[in-house]
Amino acid sequence: MLPAPPVLPDRLAHTLVRHGLRETPARRAVLALLSGRGYALTGAEVEREISGGIDRVTLYRTLKSFEEHGLVHRVPDDADGLRYAACSIECTARAHFDNHVHFKCGVCRRTYCLNQVPIPAVQLPDGFWAERRDYLLVGTCQLCRLAG
Repeated sequence: MLPAPPVLPDRLAHTLVRHGLRETPARRAVLALLSGRGYALTGAEVEREISGGIDRVTLYRTLKSFEEHGLVHRVPDDADGLRYAACSIECTARAHFDNHVHFKCGVCRRTYCLNQVPIPAVQLPDGFWAERRDYLLVGTCQLCRLAG
């Protein structure tokens, strides 16, 4: 007889286990923060917003591990460096290469994943090979347009 599957108390635990990661307080905290946001955060923003004080090394190891296991993806940013966003449920490691367009609001400075907008195909000249594709649009988001 096969052993019973582990009891998974909540969505965060289930997500971590499904992606082959052990549940730890740091991983739970980072995953809860990123999946609760509709926009991408910098590592510094994650560090500031996590209660319980995860040290910087643990935080960046967690983000790297999440990226490697398809839980988050890096989001390009025109000024602030990299941001991190929770992946959609159907995201795979391959999708990090050629997934979707990102939009940065010049007013509130938030960067959104536009999952429904695929990155358009680009024909590169002979001899060029892309290792990753980032597509960032900058403008005013819907919330800021309504507020303005």
